[in-house]
Amino acid sequence: MDVTKRSPSRSALAMEAAGLAWLAEAEPRGGTRIARARLDGDVLRVARVEPAAATPARAEALGRSLALLHAEGAPWHCCPPRDAEPPFEVGSSRTPLAARPVEGAGDSWGAAWAATAVRPILERCTAAGRFHADGAATVARAVDRMEAGAFDAPQPRLVERVARIHGDLWSGNVLWSAVDTGAVLIDPHAQGGHAETDLAMLALFGLPQLERVLAAYDEASPLADGWRERLAMQQLQPLLVHALRFGGAYTDHAVEVARALA
Repeated sequence: MDVTKRSPSRSALAMEAAGLAWLAEAEPRGGTRIARARLDGDVLRVARVEPAAATPARAEALGRSLALLHAEGAPWHCCPPRDAEPPFEVGSSRTPLAARPVEGAGDSWGAAWAATAVRPILERCTAAGRFHADGAATVARAVDRMEAGAFDAPQPRLVERVARIHGDLWSGNVLWSAVDTGAVLIDPHAQGGHAETDLAMLALFGLPQLERVLAAYDEASPLADGWRERLAMQQLQPLLVHALRFGGAYTDHAVEVARALA
């Protein structure tokens, strides 16, 4: 039996369906299994996944397959999935994607990510009164540094230029399964980006067997030096999204991360 999803915005469901299909293109080359879905009018029908335990073997399989999914690549940073239709926004936060390469960003992940996905959310947080003036200024300084390329780093070895990422890879979107890739992924914000963004999301809310996943990933596609230290920086954007939606401790955490970066 399928799981049905409804949304006030049909375009959001269409974006999710396009993202699932785009990520699934990596499966023949060993990429992580992606949930099958079809858009049926105003309903997205997602094939149910038979759950399994988060064993060490499945964690290692997930790490290897995620490295191969990222290696499938994307045309530019923050690009939407192939076959997606405008408006190019994802999730309940309506985070925008870039319909074309971000002007002036060149090959800089930080410039594209800050301009497209981070600064617009910060501006909405500020307008909604989520931050005191000092907190907003601290986060803005960190975003300025990101946009200037201060945190740019090489992709994992198998990624040629831009990774094909899930984009919202918190633990709830990883369904452990007996499939050969160890898990099935659901509910993406699929886009072109930096592979470390997905790894940071896995760490943000805690994934079972996380260290085995990361070790297997690093073995399959070695990560650039300093990747663990960059995870907190990569978590700033999802923290801002949560601050916008919920405020409270997420706001404090975002300021704490930004203070270390600014």
